[in-house]
Order: sequence, then structure tokens, then C-alpha cells
Amino acid sequence: MPVTPVPRRAFALPARLSAKDDPVLIADDENHLAAIAAAVDHQVADLTARLDVARRAPGRSGQAAFDRDQEIHRLSARLRMLRRFGVDLCLGRIVRDDGVTYVGRVGLTDAAGERLLVDWRSPAAEPFFGATHGDPQGLVSRRRYRWTDGLVTDYWDEVFRTDGLADHAALDDQSAFLASLAADRSTRMRDVLGTIAADQDAIVRAGSAGTLVVDGGPGTGKTVVALHRAAYLLYSDPHVGEHHGGVLFVGPHRPYLDYVADVLPGLGEEGVRTCTLADLVPEGAAAHPEPDPTVARLKADARIIAAVDPAVALSEQPPTEGMLLGTPSADVWVDPRDWAEAFDAPDPGTPHHEAQDVIAEALVTILADQLADAEAEPREDGFGSDENPGWDAVPTGYPPAVGDDEFDAYGRSAPEPGADLREELADHPDLRSAVARAWPLLDPADVVGDLWTVPAYLRRCAPWLTPDEVATLQRTDAHAWTDADLPLLDAARRRLGDPDAARRRRRAAAAQAAERARMADVVDHLIATDDSDLGVMSMLRGQDLQAALTGDARVPAPTPDALAGPFAHVVVDEAQELTDAQWQMLLARCPSRSFTVVGDRAQARHGFAESWTERLARVGLDRVTQASLTLNYRTPPHVMAAAAPVIRAGLPDANVPESVRPGGAPVRSGTTADLTSVLDGWLAQHPGGTACVVAADPGAVGPIGGDRVRMLDPVSAKGLEFDLVVVLEPERMGDGIEGAVDRYVAMTRATRELVVLSRPGV
Repeated sequence: MPVTPVPRRAFALPARLSAKDDPVLIADDENHLAAIAAAVDHQVADLTARLDVARRAPGRSGQAAFDRDQEIHRLSARLRMLRRFGVDLCLGRIVRDDGVTYVGRVGLTDAAGERLLVDWRSPAAEPFFGATHGDPQGLVSRRRYRWTDGLVTDYWDEVFRTDGLADHAALDDQSAFLASLAADRSTRMRDVLGTIAADQDAIVRAGSAGTLVVDGGPGTGKTVVALHRAAYLLYSDPHVGEHHGGVLFVGPHRPYLDYVADVLPGLGEEGVRTCTLADLVPEGAAAHPEPDPTVARLKADARIIAAVDPAVALSEQPPTEGMLLGTPSADVWVDPRDWAEAFDAPDPGTPHHEAQDVIAEALVTILADQLADAEAEPREDGFGSDENPGWDAVPTGYPPAVGDDEFDAYGRSAPEPGADLREELADHPDLRSAVARAWPLLDPADVVGDLWTVPAYLRRCAPWLTPDEVATLQRTDAHAWTDADLPLLDAARRRLGDPDAARRRRRAAAAQAAERARMADVVDHLIATDDSDLGVMSMLRGQDLQAALTGDARVPAPTPDALAGPFAHVVVDEAQELTDAQWQMLLARCPSRSFTVVGDRAQARHGFAESWTERLARVGLDRVTQASLTLNYRTPPHVMAAAAPVIRAGLPDANVPESVRPGGAPVRSGTTADLTSVLDGWLAQHPGGTACVVAADPGAVGPIGGDRVRMLDPVSAKGLEFDLVVVLEPERMGDGIEGAVDRYVAMTRATRELVVLSRPGV
């Protein structure tokens, strides 16, 4: 008789928690987690098999290929999630009068269809995060698990009604949260989904309409909220899903994106696009900070982007002289008025490069129509008139036309009047060269670079600039890009459009024409060999059947710019640093103006004197609501006590959050000579965790520490957190608001210990 295997226990509580290891308290959870483990194993096997079938399916094209790729992506994402977490997909449980609900990173059912986990983003899971003693949202109790290597190593209970006190061993409603605060930091952001606070969860689940500002100081969980909100909106909001554009998440710098890279997949979401502003244009990879504050200020003004349109328009000039084109069909005169009419053909807003093809087609049509009109005048002998149709009349004794007017009496596609001349004009090298000269293809980098190297060009395109400002913006190397140039490069790229779009359209049209011609030959053969009484094969001449036979031409689609948008929603972290011009890069990617704006006005290096509403209205966002986070969960009180006067020295009204983090070592100070001993001592005493040395010029310090120690400047440290932070030579971080903000940001990265080392004698 086969022996049924005993499921592996999910609970592995240490001896000090023996009171929690009572079967009365955890037996139901053990059984449920065992069912989850079995369902995960079953789904992993099923998904693996389905993915193998999908990958081995024969190659396809068009929509079928797209659907196949989408299915492979969906199956792969689900499989990665199940393999990564297994049974610890489960975050905890909530108890209502009508039963127990287990909450997970994703939803999960067993083979019989019974719901084992509800997705954390679903309405049914909302009380798991949002219930408080003031508003229990119908809960009797809530339990959260702490997982270590796939095992529950602790759990915490919160009871919201006195009749729920039975069968609970941990009744401290802050115990799970405080335990998470004490964990060592690593090179990746910690998983905090199970301990999202009620005030944070309310922001995560807010609607997507308009702009939501999440304002909060260091350690208040702004980034946590931003990431969870991105995952939540993609799951729950029908206006935000991938079919509507999806979500773009914009971080302040690349180390930040590396730090948070694991968070979204851990939330069950891999569909969020992440980037920095520099990633939005190809030149961003090599761009460096703008060293001249005056230049930075002038290029931060959103008006500078308006210089792009006249800069491009200067190259869109119709010829003022006519030209004669000789073709096999006729000699054609191109008048300046023909050019002017063709230049009016593109619709407003058509990108420059796409408009070139529109102009060329319009010019061919204008010239062909003029020649056709001239030839349509009746001849004196009447030949070619309705009474005397001439040799082009349809001979008698042939079958009538089949299909519609696009087919002649022979069943062949009737050529468009003047088709030969149109083809000759469209391919005429002199006409194509003239169009290219009058409406040339441009490089966006050259358009912007010319503004900074040709003063007269800049004065023409930006007449609001003073002569001194025009001179200030000039530089020797046109392509020495800085971060202040990126908004103009982005605007130029959008204004110009894809230079290969017309070429792809022509290639597609040629492929379709070739396919139609090939199919026409096939149809001719079938009709010629058709010996049926009804002539069934002649039906193949019909337009609908022709289209069905030829289908779409198999021309490879262009690889889209994944960051070009449009997106349904954009989340911007550290948004207080964006200039008005940089905001235009994001607004261009989100026509719905649906944003989550995350930031702290007190951490704006260049000052932020106005309100969020005033700032955002100026850049084009007028439906703004604001939510504030005021509790600092990350930074110990000792550190915040030292950091608060630093920021208030530069910003007296800075909103410094209240620290609720327990413990932490007293802040230490010393000289730069102590750096090595501080790091060596900390590494020896702490086998886990990470440290960071924050300096104005990290490159001048040289290699220090090991794999667990990083060297960053204050800007690159923004948004990150470390167990130990050493602020090196804070006096070198500048004066005024910028210096105060840099020192404040550097100090508040610490989650346990802060050391400030100054030069001797300072």
C-alpha cells in the first residue's frame, strides 16, 4: 500500500518562540500552507509544459507572432514568480466573521479551483493593509508572517475585537513592523510588502485620475509607496493596463534603479517600465552634469524647448524657382505654386521626417492631376469623346466585369488613370532630390547642437533671450552634452520623428503590390483551367477574396522605442529635482496627465520655494491632490536629531519628519584620518549589512572597504539606505541651500549608525 508523503512543515520557529509553536495556534495555517505548496508545485509543472509547447510552436508573423510572444512572456513571468517564492507567496491572513482569507503576492487556486490566496492588490485584500484599531474594516484579527528561506520563522497577530483574543500569541500590533525595521540592509531594497502601513496603503490604492503628489521627508516610505502604487494600478485600474499604455516609473539615477530592481517582480508585476531621465534619449548615456549654473538655469526654463520648432522649420522651405521634369510619358513643369501647395499637405503635428513623404506624394498627385486635366480637353475631331470613345473602349463579346469598379471586364485590376505618369514622377531622381533639398532629413543632435554653436541661429529661434544670454549658451563642442540638454534633444527627436518611417511604408507597399501580382497570376491560372459550368473560379476576381488571399504583406515591423510612450500613468520619484524643461519630457509621454509625483521639497538641491500645486500648474499639471507622509520609519532618532539643524540652517521651514525608529547608536564624529578604522571596526563587528561613505568627490578618496562598502556622492546616494553611513568632509559639500540639502541627504541614509568625519582643524 503506497504511503502518502507527509507535507513538510512551513513553520520553523526558534526555541525562544516556543509559545507560538503551539499546534492550537498554527495547525490551520500549516494545513493551508501545505495546500499552497502543493498548488505551487502543480502550477510550476503545468506552466513549464505549456511554456515548452509555446516555444516550440512553428514561427509565425504579424499578429500571430505578437500573440505568441505575449503568451510566452505571460507564462514566463508567472513561472518566475512561483519559482522565486514558492509557499512564501503568502503574506498572512485576515479573519472576518464569515471566515479566513489568506493574502498573497499573487492570486492562487488549487487544481479543483478553490481559492488559496487572494492577490494583495485585490479589494478582498485591502483590510490586510488598511485596517486600524480606529477603522478595523470588518476584521476580527490579522496575522503577518516572517519568512526566512521559505520557512515561517515568526508571526504576529493583531486583534481588533475583544472576541478575537482567543488563539493568538502575539498581540503587539507593531511587532511585525518593528522587526522589519531591525533587519540588515543589502544592495537591494528590502521586501516590505507584508508590513505596508495603513497610511501608505491608502496612497497606494488611490485612483489614477489627475496627479497625486506624495510628499514626505527622508525615511517616510515614499519610494515604497511609489513602487507598490505602480504595481497596484497596473493590476486594478482598467485605464492603466498595458493595452492603454501601461506605467512608466522614473527614478533619479541608475544606482537607485538597481537598488529597487527586485521590488516590482516581488509584487507580482513585471510590466512596469523603469528608467531615468537620461534613458529617454540616446545622448543621455554620455551626458554629464551642467557645470555652469547660469547655463543650467537658462536651459531649465521650459521656453527653451520652444526653440526646437522654429529651428526645424528653417529647413522646411519650398523652392522659389520652377523646374522641368522629363518623363517617358510627358515633360512636366513644376511651378513654385505647386511646391507651396504640396508643403501645405501634411496635417498639423506631423513629424518632420514623415511629412517629407507626404509632401512628395502630394506633389506627384498635383502634377499628375494637372496633366490629366490638360489631356481631358475634347479634341476637335471628337476622338476620345463619349460618342467616339476611341481604342480604350471595352470590346464587345467579353464577359462583364466581376467585382466592383476596381476590376475591368477581363477581371484584372484596372489601372488608375495616369498611373504610369505617377509612377514615373514618384521615382524621378530629380524630383526626389529636389524634395530632399527643400525638406531634408535632419539629425536631432545637429539641430540642438547648432543652437549652441551658431549665435544667429539661436537668436532667430529663441528671440526672448538677451544677447548676453545667447553668448552664455554658446560652446565650442556642439555635441558636448550635459543633463540640461536632454529636454531639447528629446523635443527635437519628437519633432523630427522616425527618418525610416517613409522607407518602411514604401517597402510595405511594394511587398503588398508584389504579393497581389503573384496572386493575380495564380488566379489567372485557376480561371484558365476551370472547366466547371458555373465558372466558379471567376469568383476569385472579387475584391474581398483578393484581400483574403493576399493578406498583409510580411514586412518586419520596426522595433519601437519602449520609452517613447504614450503611457497611461507615470510615477516620478525624487520629483523635486526636475526642472520645468525636464517635466516636458514626461508630459510628452503621458497625454492623459495621470501622474504620481513623489518627492520632498526640503531635499531640492536648487530650492523649492513654491507649493507643489504651484510648481506643477506651471509645468502643465492642474488636477493635483496631495498626500503627506510625516513619520520617518528608517532613520533612528539620534541621526534625525543631528540632521534636522543641518537642513534648517539652509531651509528654516523644512518639514523634518518625526522619527519612530527605535534604537540606533549615538552619532559619532572624528577626522578623515579615522576613516579606515571606522570601516574596519564596523565590518568586523557586523557580519551582515551594508555601509556607505558619502563624499563630495568620491573619486578623490580611493578604494576603501570591501564588497559591503560603497562610495557615493550625495546626489547618487539619494533614495538609498545603508546600515552605516560615513559622511566624509561635509564642509566640502558646498554652501547655501545646495550644500545644506547634500549634507542632509547624506546623513539621513543611515538606518543604524552615522559617523561624520571632517578635516582636522575644521
